[in-house]
Parts: sequence; C-alpha cells; structure tokens
Amino acid sequence: MNFNEVLEQKTKRARDVLQKYLPKEEGFQKKVLEAMNYSVMAGGKRLRPILMEESFLLAGGEGEIVEPFMAALEMIHNYSLVHDDLPAMDNDEYRRGRKTTWNVYGDGMAVLAGDGLLNLAFETALRAFDLAENEKHIRQVIRALQVLGQKAGIYGMIGGQAADMEAEEGGHLTREHLLFIHENKTAALIQAAMMIGAVLAGAGEASIAAMEKAAYNIGIAFQIQDDILDVTSSAEVLGKPVGSDERNHKLTFVSFYGLEESGRKVKELSEEALALLASFEKKNCFLEELIRFLVTREK
Repeated sequence: MNFNEVLEQKTKRARDVLQKYLPKEEGFQKKVLEAMNYSVMAGGKRLRPILMEESFLLAGGEGEIVEPFMAALEMIHNYSLVHDDLPAMDNDEYRRGRKTTWNVYGDGMAVLAGDGLLNLAFETALRAFDLAENEKHIRQVIRALQVLGQKAGIYGMIGGQAADMEAEEGGHLTREHLLFIHENKTAALIQAAMMIGAVLAGAGEASIAAMEKAAYNIGIAFQIQDDILDVTSSAEVLGKPVGSDERNHKLTFVSFYGLEESGRKVKELSEEALALLASFEKKNCFLEELIRFLVTREK
C-alpha cells in the first residue's frame, strides 16, 4: 500500500461526500452561503470524516448510511474553526494558506457562517434516516445523533473551548484542567468520528467504548503535536501563523511540560491507540498508518 496515494484518494472521497451536502449559493442569503462554502472548501486534511468511514469499515459497516454523518462532522469542525479565527477568539487572519472567513466576509458574516454550518450539520445528519433500511438502522442513527450532539456541545468541544478561554484569561491551570481542555476541545470530535463509525456499523458497546478510548488518545496526541508544531514549524509549512499560542498567552502542553516530554507523550498515546484498534476482529492497515501519520506530521 502506498499510504500517500491512498490518503489522497480517501481525502478526495471525503471532499466529494461533503460537496454533495453543501448549499447552493443563491437567494437573498447568498452571501452567508458563500461564506459557509468558502470556509468548508478551504482545504484541510478531512481527518474526521476519513476516521469515521475507516472506523465504520473496521467495525464491519457496509453501505452509504455513514455519508451524511461524514459531511455533518466536517461542517461542525469547520464552523468551530471559523469562530476560533474571529478577532474575539484567536484573531487569526490566515488558515490553510488563505485568508480566514472573517478576514474576507467580515466579523458578523463569519459568525453567521459558523452558525449556518452548525445548523446545516444536523439537517445533514438527519438525512441518514432516509438511508436506514430497517428498525435496527434507525436505532443506530438515533444513537449516532446523540453522540454527535454531545461531543460537539457543552459536554464536548464547546465545553473545552470555554475552559480554554478561561485559562487564557489568567486562571491557574492544573494538569487536570489542561487535559480537560485537550480532551474536549480537540479529542471530542475525533471521538465522535470513530464512535459514530462503530455505532452505524452495528458494533457492540465494548467495541464502541474501545473506539472512544482510542480516539481520546489520538485526539490528545494530535493536539500535543499541534502545540509542538506551533513552536517548531514555520508559517510556510503550516499555512498559518506560528507562535500564536505564545503570542496569545495560551497555556499548552508544550508550555506546561516542555518539548521533550510532549514528544514522549505523543508516542505513548499513539501506541496505546493502535493496540486498542488491533483488538477488533477485522484489520484496517490504512487506519493504523493514518494514526502514525497524524502524530508524526509536520503540518
């Protein structure tokens, strides 16, 4: 297997699925639709929908029922980035080598674009009911919606973002507080991806729990690597400004533990995640290589 070639194919597949569910840019609300599409189609790794489909396949899933959730989760991820970049949040002018949404469409329209993507995400996920073939599938879609709502909300990503903002305002940050931020701000959507894949494949509770734990490890390792790159990489490589964490006085894993310990933690977490995935009856070599790639990436 040529990993880079397969990753390119999987990324295109995720992008094509996403495009099927994006709105047409027309009507009196055309500007906000343009801003939404600009945000979502600005590139990116499409990590979460790929992880969802690969987890779906690992757990024995078949069919297209996973596709609306793949698109929905990518919409949620991108709405969070639109809001993160706002002057009131991280105040970033570039992402993925392009001007951020607020920098093109203005603050107000960027807020609405993020709101629009969040609402459209759940409209899109609900379309999975149209693909359900029996009552069992319907129950799986309901469970997947519950996971999506929780992991994206106040007990997931938004909760982590709120805790992160408070930490930036000068509150005392403990190890538990830092892990809470990483677990919820970053890992929660990766957990959503892998858990939903397993749920829609009809996996049992033990398998879903194994996916949740593996995804936790992957999410924490991914965020630590992101913190490392903010210190060690360049704007040309990352496609966005580096050093923004220090500039915004953000407490990160690197500022808390240092580069060497952070790198060791990335290795430990990723190895445990791979061991959890190896416990499944099926084997997904691409998924294993993807996890290794994510925690050693340079951008």
